[in-house]
Amino acid sequence: MDTIIIGNGPAGISAALYTCRANLKTLIIGRDGGSLEKAEKIENYYGFAEPISGTELLDKGLAQAKRLGAEIINDEVVGVGYDGQYIIKTNHGEYKAPSMILTTGAIRTIPRIKGLKELEGRGVSYCAECDAFFYRGKDVAVLGHGNYALHEAQVLLPVAKSVTLLTDGKEPKTSVPESIKVNTAKINKINGNNIIDSIEFENAAEQKINGLFVAIGVAGSADLARKLGVTLNGRNIAVSERMATNLPGLYAAGDCTGGMLQIAKAVHEGAIAGREVIKYIKSLKK
Repeated sequence: MDTIIIGNGPAGISAALYTCRANLKTLIIGRDGGSLEKAEKIENYYGFAEPISGTELLDKGLAQAKRLGAEIINDEVVGVGYDGQYIIKTNHGEYKAPSMILTTGAIRTIPRIKGLKELEGRGVSYCAECDAFFYRGKDVAVLGHGNYALHEAQVLLPVAKSVTLLTDGKEPKTSVPESIKVNTAKINKINGNNIIDSIEFENAAEQKINGLFVAIGVAGSADLARKLGVTLNGRNIAVSERMATNLPGLYAAGDCTGGMLQIAKAVHEGAIAGREVIKYIKSLKK
C-alpha cells in the first residue's frame, strides 16, 4: 500500500481521486459519513442543479473512488503508530503504508461533566499512548463505552496498577476482559484541587483515581494525530499550505484542520493532500 486515508467523506475521497489516478495503491478506512450523512439537503455545492442529500453525495463519492481503484474498508480506527511506516489499527485488522492522510473531521464528543475541562492536563488526558508512562503503578480510569475506549484501556493495562472503564450510565458496546474493571454508574463530577483526585457518581459513590483518559465515541483526526506527536492548534491539526503536518508523509484535510467547515473546503484540501502524497511517494521511489 502506498497511502492510507482515514475517513471516507469529501476530503478523503477527494484525496483518493488524485492518488488513484496517479496509480498509487490507496486504502480508504472509514466507519460512517459523519455529519454530512445527516444532511437532508445540500444546495451550496457545485455541480448539482437540484438539492442532493448528504447520503447520496457520499455514495457517489465512494462509487467514484472505487471505480478508480481505491480499496475501501468499513471499519473503526482505534490506534495509530509509526515505525518508519504508518501503522493503523482497526477493530478487525492492522495496515501499513509510508504515507497517511487524516480526514475524519473535527468533532470529538466531550461530555459535560463538572471538573472535566478544569482538570485537563492535570490528570485528565485524551491520549493513553502519550501519557501512560506517567501513571506507572497508579489507578486510572477510561471514560467511554466503545471499542476506542477499550483500546485505550488495554494500552494502560500493562503500565497502571488498575484500569477501570467508566461508561457514565451506558452499557459497554464491546466485550471487556476481566482484567479491566467496569463501572456503569452515571458520573456526577470529577474532583480535584489542581490535580484529579476522584470520580463522584450520582449514586453517591466515589472512586479514587490518579488519572482519567477520555475516549468517548470513536477516535477523531485530532485524537489520532496526538498519538503520533503531531502539532495541534487547539483541537485542530496544524498543517502547512500543502496540508502537511510536522511528520514526514502525514497530511490532514477537511474539518480537522479548522476554518470553514464546508464541503467545498474539504474537497479543496483533500485534492491538495492527494497531490502532495503523490509527490512524496515518488520521492521515496527515486
